Amino acid sequence: MEKLMEDLLEVQNLCIDFAGTAGGRKLDHVSFSVQKREFLCIVGESGCGKSITALAAMGLLPAGGRVTEGSILYAGRDLTRLSEKQLDEIRGRDITMIFQDALTSLNPVFTIGNQMIESVRAHNSEISRKEAAQRSVQLLEKVGLPDPETLMAKYPFVLSGGQRQRVMIAMALASDTKLLIADEPTTALDVTIQAQIMTLLRSLQQENGMSVLLITHDLGLVAQMADRVLVMYAGQIVESAGVHELFHAPTHPYTQALLKTVPSTLDGEERVLMSIPGNVPEDYEKISGCRFRERCAYAHAACQEPQELRDCRPGHCVRCVLAQENGHD
Repeated sequence: MEKLMEDLLEVQNLCIDFAGTAGGRKLDHVSFSVQKREFLCIVGESGCGKSITALAAMGLLPAGGRVTEGSILYAGRDLTRLSEKQLDEIRGRDITMIFQDALTSLNPVFTIGNQMIESVRAHNSEISRKEAAQRSVQLLEKVGLPDPETLMAKYPFVLSGGQRQRVMIAMALASDTKLLIADEPTTALDVTIQAQIMTLLRSLQQENGMSVLLITHDLGLVAQMADRVLVMYAGQIVESAGVHELFHAPTHPYTQALLKTVPSTLDGEERVLMSIPGNVPEDYEKISGCRFRERCAYAHAACQEPQELRDCRPGHCVRCVLAQENGHD
């Protein structure tokens, strides 16, 4: 895969703390970039910090959450330092986000048409309501929804989960977004609809030339969709690589363990799927060394020291003192 060089979004040494919680720090010096026209996936278990990273980029951290260090740069501006008014000029226009539960994201008391029209006009106030309605129909049709004129008059609760998620994607496209953040967008959908939604996202990404940041725990989706993958664990990035490199030469023990939990159509009857013992720790800041060492089969004394994310091959970084050129055998 040809390396994409131009960054659209750059996260630098981002730390996020939550006041009044047992595990105060939920993100610990996270750095990565999203490149133009790239499909980047962040993968990891629940509680590892994936969604918090996405919400920070949108300026939508839950109550008690705050950025204590680092920056999130978009078009030369640090999003963590902008006012709500300044953020509103970017989010929903240049950067948009869709969530895993579209029903809670859509307003139940307004029709799909009303919400689509408001989305179209949010960053183009000069357009008339009639023109916005026409644009809304076009967007609904673009995301594969049949009979969009009739759909405009319906309320969210009468739509299926897949239809609601398509509406959310249509709303995200209303402003010709540059970066679409999708946080577990297919979690509540059956496998067939999941495949349809992800195929739609990929085709729209290529057609519109936008970047996509997909937050997921589904390694099957990662293998199918990603250009590049970030693996997160306990508030840190533990491995970063191109998708082919990650699946063929995983280097961090956590990445290797994740891949061993995934079934394959090529598996023989003798293949036994493993599970990773233990859970993601909650009190991240109390762990001075490798945060995976209590669950790691390779752990030894050196793992009690702080681990740095370092290059193991060109374009492939890993946070593990034991990482070797070809990973663990």
